[in-house]
Amino acid sequence: MIKTESPLHPRNRFAGGYDFPRLLAHSPALKRFVAPTKYGSLSIDFANPDAVKALNQALLKDAYGLDAWDLPPGYLCPPIPGRSDYVHHLADLLNEDDEGRAPGPRHVLDIGTGASVIYPLIAASEYGWQLVGTELDPVAVRWARRLVAAHPSVRPLIQVRVQPSPSQCFAGVVEPAERFDASMCNPPFHASARDAAEGNRRKRRNLGTDARGGAPLNFGGIGSELWCEGGELGFIGRMIEESAERPTLCRWFTTLVARSLHLPQLRHAARQAGAAEVRVIPMAQGQKQSRMLAWTFVAEHRQSPSRQLNTRSLP
Repeated sequence: MIKTESPLHPRNRFAGGYDFPRLLAHSPALKRFVAPTKYGSLSIDFANPDAVKALNQALLKDAYGLDAWDLPPGYLCPPIPGRSDYVHHLADLLNEDDEGRAPGPRHVLDIGTGASVIYPLIAASEYGWQLVGTELDPVAVRWARRLVAAHPSVRPLIQVRVQPSPSQCFAGVVEPAERFDASMCNPPFHASARDAAEGNRRKRRNLGTDARGGAPLNFGGIGSELWCEGGELGFIGRMIEESAERPTLCRWFTTLVARSLHLPQLRHAARQAGAAEVRVIPMAQGQKQSRMLAWTFVAEHRQSPSRQLNTRSLP
């Protein structure tokens, strides 16, 4: 097992590294991808998407009992430790509103849940949250629903809804009277298909020959997972504008921000939209730095009311 001083959240189950002997004992399919590094520890080739997927399957099975997770060919393979960190930091943010009392059930909206439906699976497994995942791509929607249905432990807690418009985040997928404790999102990073392809080539070049033991990289991904008009900055800017049109939809609106240079403009946009508070919460996984941007239109902190998941399905 790789043991290092981890920058991950203290509650992150993967903060101590990967216990490959344990993983191999419960997930034999991982064995063909595992080999010793030049330092003598066990790892995988993180440049191999099949190896990363096999590792993800082993981690989800070992940590949460999610033993049927898979992805359709070509879709984004998420790094599990980093995805877990977002969930834990969001839990801390929401727990602040409970003033030391035990938090009630959380109702969370995941924008762009993807074929992996990874945030809802982790959040429902870790905290018992009720989640609605929204997705534009029809193949990803079908796959995500299949993954939820395959796991009885989280099946009652997760819905996957179709987002009909690529230019909208909240409209078209929420009921008029529906309310959430928070929204979360991992937005497309690139502004065009060409930018996305070049970014993927850079990742592979930078990976080099000493990648074993590092964090999994996001190889693969279809168009809507990787790029959108205006890239990350444009997507989050539109999200902020749309949140201002329905400020009571979420107690906290949140998103990952990959590029720190976008933060000043995004914080200014949130304030201009009328947000009562804007926060930036730093996160890190290995050498990769990220951060969560959070904004709220509620001026005073108070305990969030418990809300039952609306089981009437939208398209």
